[in-house]
Amino acid sequence: MTILLSDPRVRATALLDAGDPLVRLPGHLGPARALVRTGLADRLVRAAAQLPAGICLRVVEGHRSLADQQAIISAYSADLCALHPGISAADLDELTSRFVAPIDVAGHVAGAAVDLTLVDACGEDLDLGTPIDATPEQSDGRCYFAAAGIGADARAHRELLARVLGGAGLVNYPTEWWHWSYGDRYWALVTGASHALYGPVDLAIAA
Repeated sequence: MTILLSDPRVRATALLDAGDPLVRLPGHLGPARALVRTGLADRLVRAAAQLPAGICLRVVEGHRSLADQQAIISAYSADLCALHPGISAADLDELTSRFVAPIDVAGHVAGAAVDLTLVDACGEDLDLGTPIDATPEQSDGRCYFAAAGIGADARAHRELLARVLGGAGLVNYPTEWWHWSYGDRYWALVTGASHALYGPVDLAIAA
């Protein structure tokens, strides 16, 4: 059964922030040079080194501000309300969390999550079945990591991601094939860790 980020067990997971700073990823992991915690950066570099020749990781987003996270929540919640008139607050939270996390448990806000894909040696996107950030509604559920209805190449590329990223200690959010994290509350819950390593980081305060 898929554990969603709205699950009370995620919020109840203990947090003992390790204090690792945010760093920019090296250029070979994508031109965005996303900001992530050092523990995650090290694991992404390790995972990338395990890819076959001619295939590279491209990270498109890492740390996300509190304001940006809230903006995504608000926009997607509004879309869902339009699709489901009269939806309850609890059901709205659950549906919203398939695509964007509540702020207090959001891996991106903690610098503990990345959105990424695979590219070839020329930097062209490989087939992963859907674009990054395709909602469940836009993709007819094909954004789920284990979704049916994607081609053999897309399935193989998703399995390659799982092999190298899982081998480096990251976990996937199963409603988004592109979302991987290390050290956040979701990671701690699904791996059985005693506590999360990274909580929300406000860059304005950190600076």
